[in-house]
Amino acid sequence: MDVVELINKYGFPIVMAVGLGYIIKYVWEWATKEVKPVISEANTTLVALIDRIRMLDNDLIRLNQKVNTVLHLRGKIIESDRVMEAVKVEREASQRFDEAAKLDDNKPKFVKRRDDIADAEEEENKKTAASGEG
Repeated sequence: MDVVELINKYGFPIVMAVGLGYIIKYVWEWATKEVKPVISEANTTLVALIDRIRMLDNDLIRLNQKVNTVLHLRGKIIESDRVMEAVKVEREASQRFDEAAKLDDNKPKFVKRRDDIADAEEEENKKTAASGEG
C-alpha cells in the first residue's frame, strides 16, 4: 500500500502515530543493541582506570612519607637548610659591617673639605687685611 492510500483510509493522525511508533522502536533497538554494549565496556574500562589512579595516589603518598622521613633523619630538611644558609649569610654580613665600622673608627672624625679650607683662608685674609687697615 502507498502512504497516500493509508492516509485516505485511516487519516493523517493515525498514520503519523504509527510512523512515530516505528521510529521509537528503531531508536530503542539501536540503543540497546549497539550503544549499550559500548557504554558498558567504556564503564568497565573507566572503573579499572579509577582503581589504578587510586593505587598510584596511595603509592605516591607512601613514597612521599618515606622521603620526608629519610630527610628528617638525615637532618637535611630543605626548608631548614635554606633558613640556616640565610642565617649564615646574615652573620657574615654582620661581621663585615663590624670590621668596616672598626676601620672607620681609626680614621679621623673631621676631614676638612677643599671648600672649607678655601673659606677659612679667605676669612683669614680678610682679618689680616682689616687689621692692617686699622
